[in-house]
Amino acid sequence: MIDLTHIDELARRLSGLVPPGLRESREELQENFKAVLQSGLAKLDLVTREEFDVQRAVLLRTREKLEALEAQVRQLEAGNAAPAPSDTPAQPH
Repeated sequence: MIDLTHIDELARRLSGLVPPGLRESREELQENFKAVLQSGLAKLDLVTREEFDVQRAVLLRTREKLEALEAQVRQLEAGNAAPAPSDTPAQPH
């Protein structure tokens, strides 16, 4: 969810830029600015910082597990690459 205090502040700044002749409807303009900003931001596919941090932590754990599994596969492959015992039967002495 977007922090509405930032949207309110931006709407106030925008309404402050309105020419003096239109200042009578300043509150109405400020509400319109706020509505347009909220609508525009809602259309964007944004996540909160908290959601981003959670997904980043999940990705980090996944990467660590993947690296551990890759190392394990390399060890198994190295073990299978070792020379196999000879197929010729041992001859008695």
